[in-house]
Amino acid sequence: MSVWFTSDLHLRHARLVEIRGFETQIDAHDESILDALAAAVGSGDQLWILGDITVGGKAAEDWALRALDEFARKRNVELHLIPGNHDSCHPMANRNSHIRQRVFLETFASVQLFARRKIAGETVLLSHFPYVGDHTAEDRGVKYRLQDEGDWLLHGHTHQDGVLDPSVHPRQIHVGWDSWRRPVHVDEIAEIIGPDASTR
Repeated sequence: MSVWFTSDLHLRHARLVEIRGFETQIDAHDESILDALAAAVGSGDQLWILGDITVGGKAAEDWALRALDEFARKRNVELHLIPGNHDSCHPMANRNSHIRQRVFLETFASVQLFARRKIAGETVLLSHFPYVGDHTAEDRGVKYRLQDEGDWLLHGHTHQDGVLDPSVHPRQIHVGWDSWRRPVHVDEIAEIIGPDASTR
């Protein structure tokens, strides 16, 4: 079994489709993402999606949930979701998020606001949000962000090109689709953390 991470798929999201170079071709955008997932993630693997499967809206979200469920069933993949600000099972997106969580649990083995893993001997937290930073002038969703107590953090949300920017924060790694264009294997995260992790 291998473990993979990604975030910010934004299936059915017309604005991001254009930004990602698909003009107005939503179907082509979504198909390219699902194909990239299928090319990387194998039978028996785990895939952690750190939020924003779409931009929101019931029709788009239901479509994304069906597509991901079909992908997981066909490939025998265990999906886990750390919801983001555009997922209706996150309290920032929906005050009735607890109701929508039931729908998400039909596709995902777990739905939780954050998680903790051990990678390269280090505690690594998973959250949609980084400790600091955003793709807007001000950090959004601050009350939903984890407090920085020195652990490594895998995150999405920022839509940044880079994976690790020590000038912003030396221990937060962006696993978003806009950085990688594919899911990220746990061994790649271990390489980034590396043997000198305790000095960062």
